[in-house]
Amino acid sequence: MTIPVLVTGGAGYIGSHAVLALVDRGWDVSVIDNLSTGFEWAIPEGVTLYQGDIADTGLLARIFADRGIQAILHFAGSIIVPESVENPLKYYENNTAKSRTLMEAAVHAGVKHFIFSSTATVYGEPECKPLTEDDPLVPVNPYGMSKLMTERILADVSAAHPMNHCVLRYFNVAGADPRARSGQSTQGATHLIKVAVEAALGKRHGVAVFGDDYPTPDGTGMRDYIHVSDLAEAHVLALEALIDQPDRSLTMNVGYGRGFSVLEVLDAVDAVVGQPVPRRMEPRRAGDVPSLVSDNSRIMATVPWQPKHADLAEIIGHALAWEKKLTGIRAAEG
Repeated sequence: MTIPVLVTGGAGYIGSHAVLALVDRGWDVSVIDNLSTGFEWAIPEGVTLYQGDIADTGLLARIFADRGIQAILHFAGSIIVPESVENPLKYYENNTAKSRTLMEAAVHAGVKHFIFSSTATVYGEPECKPLTEDDPLVPVNPYGMSKLMTERILADVSAAHPMNHCVLRYFNVAGADPRARSGQSTQGATHLIKVAVEAALGKRHGVAVFGDDYPTPDGTGMRDYIHVSDLAEAHVLALEALIDQPDRSLTMNVGYGRGFSVLEVLDAVDAVVGQPVPRRMEPRRAGDVPSLVSDNSRIMATVPWQPKHADLAEIIGHALAWEKKLTGIRAAEG
């Protein structure tokens, strides 16, 4: 069963891959995006794009009425941890206040299902072990707190209204569509694999390694890297689960359950590109934590999610292929 779906932030990195996954499966998809970090060319043919802000209640009401929206996949928001420390008000506005406005509009329109793009950052600075959904939620930066606050609001809204929800807590998203239809395209992006492939292609002078004194095997931060297309597939399956059981809401980690350090990732990039990528050591960044690795047993048991792109070299290869294509896209734009 497919229903009309609205994807917020659907012209951005993760949102555009979710749109592709939905379209590939025959869903009726609309997108709202203010294009501050997204790109109109990332929207596939046949998908209606509404350029605007998720806090524009008049626009939301028109979209809900015109398209008969029954589900929302909510990606729109700000995502850079150090920036959240420097500018917390921006994050509480974009990630929390505007999400609350979106939820209110959804309730008024009778939207039945809501999937929220959350983050492993809600776990704060945990021990270096795989994290379960029941571990303490103690964010150490405004980005994580802004997401956790939205999780709590969504839970209360679902309890009070006929709308179920799924919170998906992402770990480190990387890679690009295997068919090179979309990828990480934001200039100045801070994702490690994105930065590394840019450096490999001469778009950056090198890669900064922020901190080498963490309590990890090689002193650099440990992360669980997940291919963006596997993450997008998790959203489609979560939506199907919400539709199948409308009285149930879900919270699930989305990761592979294994971690790689910064240096291990850079070594893997070197192997894929066939030459060393320049790297330099820098002090720790504000808001970073030593290790974020998922326990993904809940999502594996709840929905039929079987990752297809879990090999780190494949993730890097897809990111590199997209980066090369992106060079051509930007050249064509002038």
